[in-house]
Amino acid sequence: MPIDVRHADLADLDALVAIENAAFSGDRLSQRSLRRLTGSRAAITCVAEEGEKILGYALALTRRTSGIARLYSIAVAPDETGRGVAALLLHHVENAACARGFRTMRLEVRADNEPAIRLYEKTGYRSFAQYENYYHDGMSALRYQKALCALNTENGPR
Repeated sequence: MPIDVRHADLADLDALVAIENAAFSGDRLSQRSLRRLTGSRAAITCVAEEGEKILGYALALTRRTSGIARLYSIAVAPDETGRGVAALLLHHVENAACARGFRTMRLEVRADNEPAIRLYEKTGYRSFAQYENYYHDGMSALRYQKALCALNTENGPR
């Protein structure tokens, strides 16, 4: 069965919370935050699903005054890892940000999250900074960014 990616809606909220809680040991998004962000025009929230089952989600934040989108969270159900779900979600959220006129995606990733770092580097992200003591347990965050799409000369830069 193919994995489809679509924009999330409030009917997905319980699945998003379950994946968030299963994927992260700390620094989790609350149900309230996920509800607010899923309904926000300043956020891009995508889900990957196979049939009726949601496998993971990606969430990017945007600001009208910036050409930079921020990948805020990406999570895959632990029993679905290794299937390319995260890469599929990342690609979809990047395309959605580009379609909205954002030219760069930035993110923070735990310095010890080797699978995520490999994914980001493999897909063109480059490290440009580090935040010390960023996560709840004192782990540092590596900051990455990627150019999303060529400048659209019809609409100009955002």
